Amino acid sequence: MILNKVSLIALLVALGVASALGQTIAPAQQPKPAPPTGPRPPAPPQNRGATPQVVTVLHRINGLKMFRLLLHSEQGIEAIANLDNTFTLMDDVHTNVIAGLALEDGQTIAARLPEAEVEFTVPAPPPRAPQPSTPDPFFEYRGSMFQSPDLTVIDSEGKKMAAQFVGVDGATGLSILKISGKLTTPAPPMKDDNSVDVGAGVRLLGPEPAPPRRFGVTSLYVRMGESPGTVTYVTQASSGRVARIKARASRLLSAANVGGIAVNATGETLGIIDSVEGTEANILPASSIRGAVKRVLARQASVPKPWLGVKGNPVGLFQIDQMLQFGWESAKANNLMQDHRGILVTWIAPNSPAALAALKAGDVILKVNNEAIQNAEVFSWMLEEAGPSSNVEFTVARPDTKSEELVNVVLSASPNRSMAIAASAATPGPKNRWLISRGIEAVALRRLVAERFGSSTGLLVVYVEPGSTAFEAGLLPGDVIESINGTPALGPISTVVSGESATPAKFGVVRKKQKMVISVARPAKKN
Repeated sequence: MILNKVSLIALLVALGVASALGQTIAPAQQPKPAPPTGPRPPAPPQNRGATPQVVTVLHRINGLKMFRLLLHSEQGIEAIANLDNTFTLMDDVHTNVIAGLALEDGQTIAARLPEAEVEFTVPAPPPRAPQPSTPDPFFEYRGSMFQSPDLTVIDSEGKKMAAQFVGVDGATGLSILKISGKLTTPAPPMKDDNSVDVGAGVRLLGPEPAPPRRFGVTSLYVRMGESPGTVTYVTQASSGRVARIKARASRLLSAANVGGIAVNATGETLGIIDSVEGTEANILPASSIRGAVKRVLARQASVPKPWLGVKGNPVGLFQIDQMLQFGWESAKANNLMQDHRGILVTWIAPNSPAALAALKAGDVILKVNNEAIQNAEVFSWMLEEAGPSSNVEFTVARPDTKSEELVNVVLSASPNRSMAIAASAATPGPKNRWLISRGIEAVALRRLVAERFGSSTGLLVVYVEPGSTAFEAGLLPGDVIESINGTPALGPISTVVSGESATPAKFGVVRKKQKMVISVARPAKKN
């Protein structure tokens, strides 16, 4: 849940957050005076011990990471027009308060961290710049984008523990953390998927704003809120394992509920909220959570989403004439459609695992590892459970063969997306793509802000991709690019974009108010 939202930044204000963990919302109390010395300690929890597996995760993000987050967000960021005099690139300017699920070992936490994609996508490389003897607090680098994430876990008894990020599971979107201590109260086992019943009561737990005891920009209090609801649908594979759970809440849900923990009436964990629509919540069940934890801990790093490389729909959604267009005879097509069997493949991505395994448009995938496919949701879940780099066996019906065939497929990792497609208006079109190709994400600085960096105008580097040509050249987050090959970075750089020689581009850079030139090589062409 994002507590402070910034749009086309004109001013950023640092937030401190304290947490009061309870299972229900208490009536508002009269504000009590408090000295202006920062956030209060957590208030005592309510209904202590009712759901000790539900913890609060505080994720603090500094200025550079906040700018990058906005570049990747739907609202985007055009330019930094102004900054408060107390703002520093390395100080916390944004704090997320997220519900986390503690597993039975008391040290492993599964949570949906909204910023995981932009902050944790790469391993932390060693620092590339020496520390200055007298660091300037505004420009201090300290590893910037590559320092360990600032994560704190608060258990149901108010105990605070530092948390270490292990990795993101691409299939579920869950981040896996390890805490430094153990929960005050042990977490109970998650409920067995097979015993989740439609019509059962459910409680959806997640952080909500609470009336603050002191108002001001440096204090904000949250507690665990609760939405009661009912299990409305359980998607099961033919083996009986649960792929997804749906629940209807008693009130309208919002994006803030995504990542919340779903428990039953007795406090047993049903799963983690994956998405919401109106009053309905889609819930990742216990088996999916355990799978995500197992994959990430085994690798001790993020695990990409498995990729097959096909498009398709359940056979039951097609009309007979559509099946005929893929070469199916009427009788065979009717049999498949009446049985609602399998997924009809309509498209194959070039050089994908599906293409390498000789799957073709028109094929109908009936089983995965000899387990029948009931619907598209179960099919996706089966691939997610398999994971990248795994071998799966498809049972396939084809329009030009009489009998079913077995096709072995080696899943791969989902292709990497480009770094920042939705970039600022300061780096539009060819220039933005040109910078991204060299591993650079940047946002424009208006003149008054640029002067604080020792520049008149320029592009503030918020991220440099490890292994990229810019990274190898020594460009750092926090640098300001004033010019490229002598052309102002905010003006047209057609000579750079269209010339594209093998000669390294000369970046005029300001770092800690010192000017320098960095040569960034052209990236190697991909085969």
